[in-house]
Amino acid sequence: MPHELEQLRDAALSDVAAAADEQSLEVARVRYLGRAGSITSWAERMKSLSKEEKPVVGKLLNEARNSVTAAIATAVENLRAEKEARELANIDISLPGTSVEIGTLHPLTQMLDRGIGIFRRMGFALAEGPDVETEWHCFDALNTAPDHPARNEQDTFYLPEGRLLRTHTSTVQIRTMEKAPPPIRIIAPGAAYRRDEVDATHSAQFHQIEGLYIDEKVSIADLKGTLEFFLRELFGADTQVRFRPHYFPFTEPSFEIDVKSKGLKGGEKWLEMCGCGMVHPAVFEQVNRARNDDAYDPKKWSGFAFGLGMDRLAMILFGIPDLRYFAANDLRFLRQFA
Repeated sequence: MPHELEQLRDAALSDVAAAADEQSLEVARVRYLGRAGSITSWAERMKSLSKEEKPVVGKLLNEARNSVTAAIATAVENLRAEKEARELANIDISLPGTSVEIGTLHPLTQMLDRGIGIFRRMGFALAEGPDVETEWHCFDALNTAPDHPARNEQDTFYLPEGRLLRTHTSTVQIRTMEKAPPPIRIIAPGAAYRRDEVDATHSAQFHQIEGLYIDEKVSIADLKGTLEFFLRELFGADTQVRFRPHYFPFTEPSFEIDVKSKGLKGGEKWLEMCGCGMVHPAVFEQVNRARNDDAYDPKKWSGFAFGLGMDRLAMILFGIPDLRYFAANDLRFLRQFA
């Protein structure tokens, strides 16, 4: 006559085979293999068996548990496969699939990455600062007094508490000098804001990489070499670079830079590129007052600063005719840079 464990095993396998869904299988599992299941309870009953019975019953118990466990696992797989088959049967395979497009970086992001990479190769570190700034960091520390005419040219968006959106990332240069003594060599990439009328070449928000290098005996030759290297790496080795005298309140002397390259659209024409100059001693004096020391003694330290408009550089490099394309989110435009 079959042992009781064999009878329980056969009953469990019958219930598993008859289960119509996973919920029924779980009920069967709990009934036979759960903590208080009829097969599991035999593990406790083993204690009361004789030495002769224990090996026989132990073997039957393991066989019963393994058989029922395997049957339940197989039944679960079969039920899930049947469910998937039913769901797939409702899919019309003649319908066109959903295309998957590979994304790409925005052209401005590509331009920033490219510019940052060139300056990093020259030893410039990255520096960051807030977009919402104080008037002191944005104007006063940069030798631009409240009644200075240059302040009107860079007017921006003011907030109720007196702060404003920065008009250039030169504010990061001031914050860096406040925190760290010289020598320093940094670039400050980021967004800037001005109250410009939006047209093909102007926007209320644009992007810059500004740079600052301060050390002993820094000269115009260092400034010229740095920016010529950058522009030739960006536009090609045959790029011609021209420095024109200009005026900025925070640099003296100051220059505008033009480039001409056969690799650019309209290659034989000089294109205005960026502004630069030697850091004005008045800027050092403002920073010293803020630091309450003489770390940036203009008699000991000198340096140069520059500002590059990345939107303009991208327009020139990629041949983009209208600045507004950058913010239009038109996939026909963006796909060209994939």
